[in-house]
Amino acid sequence: MINLFKQLIGNITTNSNGNPAAQDEEQAAMIAVCALFLEMGRIDETFTQEEMQQVLSLLTEKYGLSRDHADALIKEADRELEESVDLWQFARVINDHYSVPQKEKLIERLWRIVFLDGKMDSHEHYLMNKLSKLLRLSHKQLIDAKLKVLHG
Repeated sequence: MINLFKQLIGNITTNSNGNPAAQDEEQAAMIAVCALFLEMGRIDETFTQEEMQQVLSLLTEKYGLSRDHADALIKEADRELEESVDLWQFARVINDHYSVPQKEKLIERLWRIVFLDGKMDSHEHYLMNKLSKLLRLSHKQLIDAKLKVLHG
């Protein structure tokens, strides 16, 4: 699933049951986050260079990834998106590994992608509402994050 990203990060350890260790789970969560960033950028059928730069900036500045790791993460998330049926699989991973404040911060970062061009279209609006439900966040949390991006 995340072989390319694993190669860039290094060896992945397993726990005593032979299951992926915390590092592998953290990588899966980062792929899920990146997949949501990419989907938000593409939902209006135009993924601009500015939106790609915003995704890269989020990954490097907010998540502390190097540019090489960010590029590898984007490539893997893109592959995962192509193979996915819906966004639930990504939301499930995030729900399993992120606290409510972390998910609120994620929604805020998604809003930054939405408003990069200064407006929100109907597809972006729909996806933000869908993601807030998938991430088990209330409408108030969604709107608070939106207002923080617009006025903060």
